[in-house]
Amino acid sequence: MLPILTSVSSIFVAVLLFMLGNSLLGITLPLKMEAAGLANELTGLVMASYFAGLLAGCIYGRMLIFRVGHIRAFTGLSALNVSAMLGHAMIFDPFVWAVLRFVSGLCIAGIFSALESWLNDRVDNTNRGRVLGVYMVINYCAMALGQISVNAWRLDSAGSFIAAAFLASLAIVPVALTRSDAPSLAKAAPISLGELYRISPLAVAGVVFSGLMLGAFWGMGAIFAQEIGFSVFETSLFTGSYILGGLLLQIPIGRLSDRFDRRTVLCNVLAGAVMVCFAGLSAGRLHDPLPLLLALAALLGGAISNVYPLYVAQAFDYLDRERFVAGASRMLMAYSVGAIIGPLAASTAMSWLGPHAFFGYIGIVAGLLAAFALYRMGRRKALPVERQ
Repeated sequence: MLPILTSVSSIFVAVLLFMLGNSLLGITLPLKMEAAGLANELTGLVMASYFAGLLAGCIYGRMLIFRVGHIRAFTGLSALNVSAMLGHAMIFDPFVWAVLRFVSGLCIAGIFSALESWLNDRVDNTNRGRVLGVYMVINYCAMALGQISVNAWRLDSAGSFIAAAFLASLAIVPVALTRSDAPSLAKAAPISLGELYRISPLAVAGVVFSGLMLGAFWGMGAIFAQEIGFSVFETSLFTGSYILGGLLLQIPIGRLSDRFDRRTVLCNVLAGAVMVCFAGLSAGRLHDPLPLLLALAALLGGAISNVYPLYVAQAFDYLDRERFVAGASRMLMAYSVGAIIGPLAASTAMSWLGPHAFFGYIGIVAGLLAAFALYRMGRRKALPVERQ
């Protein structure tokens, strides 16, 4: 594994810096909107705009990679994303912020299409789950640090916006200066979302449902914590615990998915998420719900943060290398569809039923995905482990 990890070290460093900045911005925005008294639906709209941009960027980003290559696409889109991040510090208006979040989402779709297809090109089917596990560990370490670092600046200052843009700009350096060759596009082949669904219906459905859950958490998790009375510090602990749980379980679950049928592993992961959400519904009855909610957030993070990388691995098991770039882009597209709906649906449920509907919404989505996974297991035999 060491030579493989060394060969993709520039990707890992870029992801670390980029996600530090993106995570810091991601928690700052809902906290500022909650402090300003904006309605949940308006906050959900701003946060969903990011995923709408992600969806648009899945098409544009793939085209840009084919036109200029992985490195140029990454650096150009990263620079534009930094500009959008700084724009939040210049004006406070939810509709302007929605446009800026759309631009960021468009850029990030291309950024991650480049990075993830590059990463998948460097690994093979014998170690893909473990390498993606390391990749996600780095993601979640950076996100946890980004969440906690929001406490370093006053909520009414522009410091967190400037720091987020500073970190994201540094992420350009390791990729722009890398000595590692980017994947060759000479043999790259396109693939449509419909064709990808025919190849692996469960993988496509899985990333859509992953978007429904993760979009809801990243869009409304901080709002949930604020509405039940948490301080900014306690809110950052809540979101940070979610990330810590995802961090601790990425590698073990990744290894299990390389050794056993990925679908069986996923069903168990989703069953765990449903049980955690059921417990979360009753947490509000406690006099001091903070300890329980921190534990539940960690368990929930350990479960649903694994859904996207495992379904990506499931899809790539059935794809040729020539389709990795297009496949990564289509998977992000499917994820974005769910992630647009997630914050909107969760914010509506929370407005109608109260803040704890946040857990109810995620639990229902996880249960539906588990049911579909069981259905697909009855329709297709498991891929032999040596071919995963």
